[in-house]
Amino acid sequence: MSIRQNTRIYVAGHMGLVGSAVLRRLESGGFTNVLTATREQLDLRDQAAVNYWFKANRPEHVYLVAGTVGGILANSTRPAEFIYDNLMIHATVVQAAYQFGVKKLLYLGSSCIYPREADQPITEDALLTGPLEPTNEPYAVAKIAGIKLCQAYRTQYGCDFISAMPTNLYGQNDNFDLTSSHVVPAMIRKFHDAKISASHQVLIWGTGTPRREFLCVDDLADACLFLMERYSDASHINVGTGVDTSISDLAHLVRDVVYPGAQIVYDSTKPDGAPRKVCDVGKLRALGWQAKTDLRSGIISTYAWYQRALLGDSVMRG
Repeated sequence: MSIRQNTRIYVAGHMGLVGSAVLRRLESGGFTNVLTATREQLDLRDQAAVNYWFKANRPEHVYLVAGTVGGILANSTRPAEFIYDNLMIHATVVQAAYQFGVKKLLYLGSSCIYPREADQPITEDALLTGPLEPTNEPYAVAKIAGIKLCQAYRTQYGCDFISAMPTNLYGQNDNFDLTSSHVVPAMIRKFHDAKISASHQVLIWGTGTPRREFLCVDDLADACLFLMERYSDASHINVGTGVDTSISDLAHLVRDVVYPGAQIVYDSTKPDGAPRKVCDVGKLRALGWQAKTDLRSGIISTYAWYQRALLGDSVMRG
């Protein structure tokens, strides 16, 4: 499926980590008719408002990458927000896409949809084969509902709605707030703050033993465009590197990039989450796509972006 460069493309959630990366990738690909709306302009939880926006703007392709996201702390303390916001956002956009004749929609979920004890690497057919990880169950349930929503509209109405499940993400425009961030930006922030304050120790949640797979968000954005053009199936598809690393090894890598002199201390009273999570990406590789950014290079570029962002904030405050 070849997409014209003047096609009306809507990126839902363009201000976030993934949405901003998709915008950058669309721009580099020469797409000239990209539609966006801020939260102030459009509340994606409001079906009437979403319908009005779709009727007025008539997007032909939709990247549904909006959502309420966060790490273990945010998921544990704000479960109602995570399930409500995400259920509503998925439902309103998918319904409007059907109602107003969108040609194709890509829905982005998360690898947390899989059971806590799923066989590793996790294949797409592991979905709904066991209990979820308790620390992010409400979010995972909402993401599973999004997959089933797209499948239901495909079955009943023939909509070309597809779903992709990325692994843990990081990169430019990430959230570095320690109360709501994911593991990579949280570590970068902790080591940076320790360096600035000349603190010799950095506290890391958990034991350091869990293993996770990390994907640079710009690689994900590239995969999203690839799938929009080349994938059309009811089944969701994993997006990742197929390579995992321990939280301890990640902490040492971030320390070496940000603050080599720091001592890492683990707080084993804090939750670890699932013991291991790495996705089988064979299905995507068979289509001809694979990630390009290795973890060290990605962390270096992410930290450089974070430093530029901090400098920009200080200039604005000055």
